[in-house]
Amino acid sequence: MEEIKNTKKQKMLIFHPVLATYRIDQFNFLNEMYDLEVVFLFDQMWNFNIDQNKITDQCKFKTSYLLSGPRYNGRLFRFGMYRKIRKVKPDIILGYEYSFTTQYLILLKMLGLIKQRLGSFIDDSLEICINVQSKVRKFARDHTVKSLDFLVVMSSDVANFHYINFNIEQEQVIISPILQLPERLRSNSEILENRARLYIKKYNLSGKKVLLFVGRFIPEKALDLFIKTVSHFLKDRDDCMFLLVGEGREFENLKSIVFEEKLDDRVLFPGKFQFDELYAWYISSSGFVLPSLSETFGAVVNEALIFGLNVLCSKFAGASSLITSYNGVIFNPLDREDTLSKLELFYNQLEPVGEVCLANRPSLIDNHKENLFKEWGKLAYE
Repeated sequence: MEEIKNTKKQKMLIFHPVLATYRIDQFNFLNEMYDLEVVFLFDQMWNFNIDQNKITDQCKFKTSYLLSGPRYNGRLFRFGMYRKIRKVKPDIILGYEYSFTTQYLILLKMLGLIKQRLGSFIDDSLEICINVQSKVRKFARDHTVKSLDFLVVMSSDVANFHYINFNIEQEQVIISPILQLPERLRSNSEILENRARLYIKKYNLSGKKVLLFVGRFIPEKALDLFIKTVSHFLKDRDDCMFLLVGEGREFENLKSIVFEEKLDDRVLFPGKFQFDELYAWYISSSGFVLPSLSETFGAVVNEALIFGLNVLCSKFAGASSLITSYNGVIFNPLDREDTLSKLELFYNQLEPVGEVCLANRPSLIDNHKENLFKEWGKLAYE
């Protein structure tokens, strides 16, 4: 790392959809190694209202926006990318996924209009890599991987998939999971603890084993399946509560399932929260659950671990790579017996909600910074 600091930083230009809270630390980290500018293609997260000013205040890297261009069926193209590249004169350029943005950057390089090293952030989990969603996506993936100089993936399992299936070198794959820094999320400990005490009192959580879910209520999260599978488990335990923090189009369906399963006193919907108001829910709970059937990563797993929560994590989530024998259990949400047996194992390890003290709940996530320097250093030394 010292050698990198003592050399002139290379310029890195990233084209990325939108600034999200879980990307802040990753981009700030990259700015330590590179002279980084991130060009965002939206100025607000779609389907999710969030105070962007609170996010940008935490950014240590340069930001800009390209907001003009067509958008259709979730896909978009932004005008001004080539002009931006000529202005910044970066050494390294990154797109995202197999998007039109990435395809356009590949085209520019094929035409000889840009000479820089070109890569892309590939957020697919191993499950998504193996079971490609469509023939079109498979074609886009195969073309993209062969045309890029390097890839940025979430885990060593995904990296191995690309080594084996595309015959690319280790130096061409950077393993960089979306990890947030415990010191940033836990910094306002007094505020978090006071807020958690309010939650515990309001929802009568003291002495209960509280399972927590945080996220959007959408079909991919498989909350309906999970609730139906574990309904008897929840009803049979007087000390058990399941909190679903978030919002989404599945809300009414989930409420109906809870009513039909007679779980109104076991499953609660506190609403959607952001920043410290959200983080306080982690320290108001006993354990975290992510039952997704499709999840590229799952930044909430990282957040839960940061706040000392063990995690019951779907095997289909990319963030299952963060789970070890000492911080959680991995299960198959499509297998009823596996779900119930793993839930019981997980539940028996949990402590009831008691006195709120963040200092007594150390982070359960390893410090990955040294590994990240090593991985991104593959570019820095060229």
